[in-house]
Amino acid sequence: MAKTRRPPQLIPTATLLGAYSRGVFPMAEERDDEQVFWIDPEWRGILPLDQFHVPARLRRRLRRRSLTVTVDTAFAQVIAACAAPGLARSKTWINRAIERSYIALHAQGGAHSVEVFDGPILVGGLYGVSIGAAFFGESMFSRASDASKIALVHLVVRLKAGGYRLLDTQFVTEHLAQFGAIEISRARYHKLLKQAIALPGRFYELGGAGAAVGAGVVLQAITQTS
Repeated sequence: MAKTRRPPQLIPTATLLGAYSRGVFPMAEERDDEQVFWIDPEWRGILPLDQFHVPARLRRRLRRRSLTVTVDTAFAQVIAACAAPGLARSKTWINRAIERSYIALHAQGGAHSVEVFDGPILVGGLYGVSIGAAFFGESMFSRASDASKIALVHLVVRLKAGGYRLLDTQFVTEHLAQFGAIEISRARYHKLLKQAIALPGRFYELGGAGAAVGAGVVLQAITQTS
C-alpha cells in the first residue's frame, strides 16, 4: 500500500516571530526532511546599512537593464524559487514546512518579498522577515545575470528609506561580502537586535505591494548614501 504524504506541519506565526526576536531562525537539512531545527549562530552575518557598497559594474547594470522590481506581488513564487535546486546548489534548507509557514507569515504582514521581472517573467528575488526596524534576509535566487543582486540593492534602498537599523544576513557569503556584509559575535548581534526591534520600520515607505521603484530613484539613493 502506498504511503500517504501528510501535509507539512506549520510553524505558528507567533513562534516564528518570537524566535527571530530572540535571534533564532529555523532551517531544515534538505527539502524532503520534515524536521526543522533552530539556529543561533556563534558568529552572525549582517549587512550594515550605512556601509552598503554597490560594485561599479552593478551600478552600470542598474542603469541599462530594463527590469521591473516590485515588492510583495509574488511571495509564494519567490520562496518556491529559493527552495528549488539550481546550478549553485543541489539541495536546499527550505523544506515544505518552512515554505508554507513563511507564506502564512507573509499573509499576516510579517514577511516580505522583492521580485525582479523581465517583462512578465520572474527572473530573481529574495524574501525575509520584518520586525520593528530589523529585517532578516532569508534567501534569494537568480535566473538572469545579477537579478538577485538587483533585488538586494532595491531592498537596501527600501530599508534605508523606511528607517531600518539592522539587516541580518544570517551568514556571510562571497556574494554578500562584495556589498559590505560582515560577521559579528552573537553577543553583539543580540544587542543590535534588541535595539532594532524596539524601533519602528516602514517597509512600504517607497510604496506598498506592487509598487515599482525606478532605477533612477535607486541610483540616486545609492549615490547619496554609499
